[in-house]
Amino acid sequence: MKKKTLIAILSITYFSGVSQINKDKLLQELSENSCMCIDSISTTNKSPFLINKEVEDCINKQVGAYQIGSKLANIDLTTTSQDIILNTNTNSDDYKASYSKLENYLFKNCITLKEKIGSRDFVNKNSLSTDEKALKLYYKGIDKSNNGNHKKAIKYFKKAIKIDSVFAFAWDNLGLSYRKLNDYDKAIECYEKSLTLDPNGVMPLQNIAIAYQYKEEYHKAIKAFESLAEIDNNNPEIYYGIGLIYALKLKESEKGLDYICKAYNIYDQEKSPYKNDAQTIMNMIYKSMKESGKEEKFIDILKSNNILMK
Repeated sequence: MKKKTLIAILSITYFSGVSQINKDKLLQELSENSCMCIDSISTTNKSPFLINKEVEDCINKQVGAYQIGSKLANIDLTTTSQDIILNTNTNSDDYKASYSKLENYLFKNCITLKEKIGSRDFVNKNSLSTDEKALKLYYKGIDKSNNGNHKKAIKYFKKAIKIDSVFAFAWDNLGLSYRKLNDYDKAIECYEKSLTLDPNGVMPLQNIAIAYQYKEEYHKAIKAFESLAEIDNNNPEIYYGIGLIYALKLKESEKGLDYICKAYNIYDQEKSPYKNDAQTIMNMIYKSMKESGKEEKFIDILKSNNILMK
């Protein structure tokens, strides 16, 4: 069935006493609706592509309302009647601009968005506990962590582990809470414990790399990312993380650019908004390489990754 495109012409008649719509408030309210929808997405045993598609659907549900509200906000109150043209074609500039506005706002203000699109929650043998009390404590810890109360979250995760010492996800999130409190050594200990229970755990491997980055132990961070690549070589965070280290920390622009290009391509395939972050880093590297007289080399690296320079 062909997808229909609606180009609506709304004839609006109003009185001079009608106040205009507050676009900022509208953006906030519609983004909050999208955020609640995104929060309800289950990420367990789902591919990143499917998760990002569901995120996209949550945003799409609010785009039409934002289009209409934006048009109404721009009406000329000195005129008693005028037409408003609304194009709902998802490929139209009007629709894309509204979608982008919502997505950018969410990326800055909806914590759960980044959690969902970065998730790789594949459940293995020791991932979850079979003990009901341990699970309840674990989910209380998750709730506290989501609300930014990491000290309280640590208490719940520790209680869960005391009941079930092989509860890998509890160890993972205990490590994450320590990392949020800048206690990187304890975070790494938790992640390493998790890996003894589940050697293929994506979350601890990814977060060990991040913890080493915060400790400025960059070669250890790269090694951790490479270990992750052995079990999840299509994870864009691996290439993005290594690319950042080489380009911004070790000042090896060419090597960093190649990794960032690989991350960009995977983000693009997954329809992830993190693609914009990768593009920002590519622009930074371009500026640096151009100043060093390596503009042609920059273009060659992009071409080798099937990326056209815009």
